[in-house]
Amino acid sequence: MDSQVYIIKPSIDYQDAYISFYQDWINSGENIVPWVVGKDPTDFPAMLQFLSEEAKEELLPEGWVPASTYWLMDTANKVVGAVNIRHRLNEKLLNSGGHIGYGICPSERRKGYATLLLSLALQQTAELGLQKVLVVCDKGNTGSERTILKNGGVFESEFIEENGNCIRRFWIDVKERIRP
Repeated sequence: MDSQVYIIKPSIDYQDAYISFYQDWINSGENIVPWVVGKDPTDFPAMLQFLSEEAKEELLPEGWVPASTYWLMDTANKVVGAVNIRHRLNEKLLNSGGHIGYGICPSERRKGYATLLLSLALQQTAELGLQKVLVVCDKGNTGSERTILKNGGVFESEFIEENGNCIRRFWIDVKERIRP
């Protein structure tokens, strides 16, 4: 794994790299995480506009919360992951969504990218003024649970969704992570 990864705001400059990232998910047949990656990028400018507007409270549908999306890039300018950071929680997010949804494309897993992506996302939550964030994963997703724990996650509880899926909920104290 290249330790020189970084996150960027979605940009037209990385359209080809993003399409490859998106296609990796589609080809895997897996559920796409975070959910915003599932947006069809065929009309790339429209997708970018949606992602930009998602951060603006006044443009959101009722019940939605503002969120910022970033792409995890490697030094070859390949998109290897994405993160969606919710600026606050509503009831649904408090129960089973959390502040941060992140995913690494299937072909790039088991390289340490998820741990780095979550760490970089936590830096962004600090810039948003959040002091404590909720990060969740499905019960049985040991890779994601390890990633959360490596980033300071403290298990709080489990939540059973309407479909029977069990969500494990972890809180991360952002203030503690940024102390000198």
